[in-house]
Amino acid sequence: MYDKVKLAALRDSTEQWEETTLRKTLAKMPERRGAFITTSSEPVNRLYTPLDVADLDYERDLGFPGEYPFTRGVHPSLHRGRLWTMRMFAGFGSAEETNARFKYLLDQGQTGLSIAFDLATLMGYDTDAPEALGEFGKCGVGVSSLKDMEIVLDGIPLDKVSTSMTINSPAAILWAMYVAAAEKQGVRADQLRGTTQNDILKEYIAQKEYIFPPEPSMRLVVDTIEYGAAHLPQWNPVSISGYHIREAGSTAAQELAFTLADGLEYVRWSLARGLDIDDFAPRLSFFFNAHNDFFEEIAKYRAARRIWAREMRETFGAKDPRSWLMRFHTQTAGASLTAQQPENNIVRVAIQALAAVLGGTQSLHTNSMDEALALPSQHAVTVALRTQQIIAEESGVTNTVDPLGGSFFVEAMTNEMEAQARAYFKRIEDLGGVLPAIDKGFFQKEISDAAYRYQREIDDHTRTVVGVNDYADNKPLTIPILAMDPNGYDRQVKRLQALRKERDNGRVGQALDRLRLACNGTENTMPHILDCVRAYATLSEIVGVMRESFGKYAEPTWV
Repeated sequence: MYDKVKLAALRDSTEQWEETTLRKTLAKMPERRGAFITTSSEPVNRLYTPLDVADLDYERDLGFPGEYPFTRGVHPSLHRGRLWTMRMFAGFGSAEETNARFKYLLDQGQTGLSIAFDLATLMGYDTDAPEALGEFGKCGVGVSSLKDMEIVLDGIPLDKVSTSMTINSPAAILWAMYVAAAEKQGVRADQLRGTTQNDILKEYIAQKEYIFPPEPSMRLVVDTIEYGAAHLPQWNPVSISGYHIREAGSTAAQELAFTLADGLEYVRWSLARGLDIDDFAPRLSFFFNAHNDFFEEIAKYRAARRIWAREMRETFGAKDPRSWLMRFHTQTAGASLTAQQPENNIVRVAIQALAAVLGGTQSLHTNSMDEALALPSQHAVTVALRTQQIIAEESGVTNTVDPLGGSFFVEAMTNEMEAQARAYFKRIEDLGGVLPAIDKGFFQKEISDAAYRYQREIDDHTRTVVGVNDYADNKPLTIPILAMDPNGYDRQVKRLQALRKERDNGRVGQALDRLRLACNGTENTMPHILDCVRAYATLSEIVGVMRESFGKYAEPTWV
């Protein structure tokens, strides 16, 4: 893209600038002490010029928005045509409380739902199971049966609102509950729009909310991909998630590499099932973190699109241009929030959200200022939503597509991100692939090493966290904290107990038996899970059948 003669002249003039103008200034005003590094501890040069992107080819490496390799965005007009979906992650306490929060957020201008489930639900237990004691509603809503899901979604037009569900090991079951609840509203499956997180690989790598061993868990993911391609053409059956990898302490490059490696593994398993790549790849979606380092995050998103497009077209031979697109949701970094001076989190979130928007996200959640202390209060979540709305309506950043494209710094970082990701792909391949690398603890060690380094940088003041290791104070907290309905647990348990008595238990038993046969065989489990859900089998009952067939997973002792 640059003339070699002019680059040589630029190299000479750069050296002259360093020897004259820069040297004189540094003699009078030395640079600040400390390392000039990104959030991921990558060094940042003082200045970037065309010399740093001398090999960049515009059409090969950047292209135009909406065209291969999609570095500059998956849509030609991006946010000029339609704003990103403002999808606030919500859910707490009882089904009734979560339903009320959803309706409030929709009234305030939210444009999509995102359901958080409590730990009992995430681990496949009913609210009244002994293993669930003390966990009801604390990190999301408790959902034990179709009856709970019906209440969560009561009065919400599912043919008009898209919904994301953050659920992994029991994802197929909660997805079936959503489909069945929509049927009760008279909404067909092919009308539903949304996403199920359903990314089990990142559970073994980072979040650790797994139930079954990797192989049967991957089978369940492919079952949902296959079923979705046939029956829910507008639904993303899996959202391949780097968010939790980053929250566990990874660098930006590790988040990028490990997420895409997981995505490529789902593609391989789906192809092994006999699916055509162009039948399912257009509905694969991604979920990334937006951390503090503004330019590093933007470069990560741009590199992600380019890598995915090239892999889909050149490695897997996808012919449909929709298969080359990386569509992704972004959430601001929960791990960056501080309990100290929580109002500072509003500023952190605004910077992170702006990076996501400039990086071309299709959907965005902004964390609330109080999330280092508790689930967000109504006031805090409103401020977080307003942050998105101000970026959309007042900042001017939606007026043009990829406004930082062509920046020497951003393009150099984008290239470096891709290079680091591809180096990780090679290391994973040398270990035998994603599952063997998990079994050997490769991902886990890489993340823990990065997290340790980051914490050491805070401890030795190489890195400043405002209000924590610098600019601290001892003022008491003054922000309101969410209070949940104290009767929510009892109400949910009574509803669950009544359900078990009033339903047709013969129908439940037959449906569970058919599911057991499917789990023990090779048949797609989704139709049988739907039958169990429609019969009002509970989450614990369905997961119990799967545990019998698949077993449980325990992480190797080297961790």
